[in-house]
Amino acid sequence: MNEKTEELRDIFTDVTDGEETITESQEDTRGSLERDERSDAERLESVVQQMRERYAFETPLSDEELIAVARGFYDDRSDEALADELGVDAEDVFEARLALHLVGDDDADEVDLAAIRDREEDDATLAAEYDVSEARIRRYRRVAAAEDQSRTANDRYRDEFDSILADADITERMTTDVREDGLEDATEGMETEVDF
Repeated sequence: MNEKTEELRDIFTDVTDGEETITESQEDTRGSLERDERSDAERLESVVQQMRERYAFETPLSDEELIAVARGFYDDRSDEALADELGVDAEDVFEARLALHLVGDDDADEVDLAAIRDREEDDATLAAEYDVSEARIRRYRRVAAAEDQSRTANDRYRDEFDSILADADITERMTTDVREDGLEDATEGMETEVDF
């Protein structure tokens, strides 16, 4: 050891109360893309129950059926297809979906919801103005009300559904890709010559 190295060693041992070495124990933990220890089914059930309590919405659908509606929404399934599967009317699925704050891009594609949101005219007047049926205007107003309700809750429930259902698909794809590509990525570009 040269003089400078000895000085540094002495300073180190003075600062560390005479310890020659310092080691910190490390935990060998595995990474995870999941934040919540509960299963997706448990988390979905919790969100549906919270929304039922908060909004006291009326629906003929059970919690399990509401969860099926949420899953179907994220799988891009139509209200009609979900209704057939559940044995209920498509209108019940539509109402349940909006009660869960699950508004799709095509729910009001013919009209600007912001434009009709605060309009006080009756359905017939707006239907004539937008050249759609009164039933469509009632539907649009229902969609606007669901969006307002979701915004009032800071989109909390929609974000939770996104976290569970949209992120679950991403997580599955990512973990599958990692399993499939891990060794391939580690050995990519390596050339090995082996003589036996």
